[in-house]
Amino acid sequence: MSSKMKTTLLHDWHVANGANMAAFGAYDMPLWYPLGVKGEHLAVINSAGLFDTSHMAVVTVKGAHARTLLQNCFSKDLERCLGLKKTALIEGRCVYGLFLTKQGHVLDDSIVSQITDDLYMVVVNAGMGEAITAHLINQAGKLQVEINDLTDRVGKIDIQGPCSAKILQKLLKDPDTVFGSFPYFSFKGWFEKGLLEKGAVELSDGTPILLSRTGYTGEFGFEIFVAPEKLVSLWESLLEAGVDYSIEPCGLAARDSLRAGAVLPLSHQDVGDWVFSENPWPFALAERNENGQFSKDFFGAQALSSLAVTDYTLPFAGYDPRKMVVSDNSYVTDVTGNRVGTILTCATDMAIGRVGDDIVSIATSAEAGKTEGFSPRGLSCGFVKVNQKFKPGDIVMLTDGKRKIKVEIRRDIRPDRTARRPMREML
Repeated sequence: MSSKMKTTLLHDWHVANGANMAAFGAYDMPLWYPLGVKGEHLAVINSAGLFDTSHMAVVTVKGAHARTLLQNCFSKDLERCLGLKKTALIEGRCVYGLFLTKQGHVLDDSIVSQITDDLYMVVVNAGMGEAITAHLINQAGKLQVEINDLTDRVGKIDIQGPCSAKILQKLLKDPDTVFGSFPYFSFKGWFEKGLLEKGAVELSDGTPILLSRTGYTGEFGFEIFVAPEKLVSLWESLLEAGVDYSIEPCGLAARDSLRAGAVLPLSHQDVGDWVFSENPWPFALAERNENGQFSKDFFGAQALSSLAVTDYTLPFAGYDPRKMVVSDNSYVTDVTGNRVGTILTCATDMAIGRVGDDIVSIATSAEAGKTEGFSPRGLSCGFVKVNQKFKPGDIVMLTDGKRKIKVEIRRDIRPDRTARRPMREML
């Protein structure tokens, strides 16, 4: 890949609107805008936030053996992945999973969407289109399949927060039809020949989009795929349509604090070049039976089944907003001071606080424990990788050798997230 810093088509807008820019995945991306990280984070919890995610890579897999190839390479069993009954992936639905190395390490995580019986859209992280495409081509062999890396050829915007649908419906040609039935991890619209064509979802001006009810914040919202030449106008239209709902442009820092509070991993940081096991995300793998056997074979599965566990990745939450910078000098100790592991992510979720022994959110109801006048200071949260399996409720310390922060191992962090709520509740 080129060493030159890449930009998205919204780069000039970000700079003109005061964004603090920094390198991420070989792209110059906004970290935050003048409102600041806290305001952006809270906007997504209370109303809506808009994220430029066109640095993400899109790969299409097409052909008679497209599904076979993905079954061989993707960690999720496409024949057993939807809902409580674990039914097969079908047109209009998508699923989260991993592409692994032979050693069971994470090459990248991904959302795979089934466009048609022989066409799939694979969305991976910034800068990973080339690597995932090469991996799929290498594994395809003689299979009848066409793999296309569409990096920088598809525009992408995420609108996240409880008011997302209300804002979007102002811009859609037929919002009642689009939102009539729209379950979590489904999408409407499609790709053809690697480009967006007229489909089930159009903007009021006739622009076709692929609208996916997915995201990376834990909150209700959508990922929008659009032709690159329409990206800037769509961004500006969404901000204009969302004025009455206090929509805010959001940078990578708010995205990080939101996903950390929602217990979502950052690829190459919380999952990466080590064996994918003993972490909060077993749902990214094919189902296991009572003997621990996967429901299908896939690239890297043998390593996951045969290697001994040496590391445990666990979520944590602190007792105040203080964070520990993740660096070579920071690490995790037990309460007696013994070094037990490393810090993977440490962010501050500004929407949560503690009421007694419980963590509550500004979205928590009074019946669920939010006290009158609750105003959270925020809590540090994230993930640690340690050499022993601490239980939820156990205390560990984050330290850089000078400062120490007490944190609690958790099963979950930010309560009352909205991502899975029925569409009828969000309109």
